[in-house]
Amino acid sequence: MADTKNEESETASDAEWPDRVAGGISSFIQVIELAAAGLFALLFGIGVLDLAFQIALTVPTGGITNPLVVIGFIETGLLLLIIVEVYQTVVAYVRQNDTRQIVRLVIYTGVIAMVRKVIIFRTSEYPSVNDALLAAVSYTVIMFGLVSLLYVERKLAGPDISVN
Repeated sequence: MADTKNEESETASDAEWPDRVAGGISSFIQVIELAAAGLFALLFGIGVLDLAFQIALTVPTGGITNPLVVIGFIETGLLLLIIVEVYQTVVAYVRQNDTRQIVRLVIYTGVIAMVRKVIIFRTSEYPSVNDALLAAVSYTVIMFGLVSLLYVERKLAGPDISVN
C-alpha cells in the first residue's frame, strides 16, 4: 500500500515538472515582453522630445516654412506613431488580448509605415525612372493589400475596438 502511494506521488511529480518549467519560461517571456514595451515607451518619449526640439530650433530660423523640413517633421511624427502601434501590440501580447485585436494593431502599423514611405517618396532617390516606378507600384500594391486586410478585418470584427 505504501509503495502504491509513493509511485502515485512520483508519477504526479513527474507530470508536474514540465508544467512548472513551462510556467517559469512563460513568466520569463512575459518579463522580457514588458521590458520591450518599456523600451518602446522610452523611445517614444525621447522621440517626442526630439521632435519638439527640432521644431523649436527651426521656427526662429524660418526653416519651418520649408516644405521639405515640414515633411521631415511629418516623417518623424509617423515614425513615432509606428512606435506607439508596436508598443500597443506588445502590450496586447502581454495581456493576452484577443488575436483579432493584435492582428488589427499589426495592420495599423503596416498602414502607418506605408503612408510614411509614400510621404517621403522621392524619385530622385532612385538610380533610374524605372526603379522609381517599380518602387511606387510596389508601395501602391502593399497599401491596397493592407487597406483590404483592414477592411475585411473590420467587417468580420464588427464594432471598433479601443486600445489603451
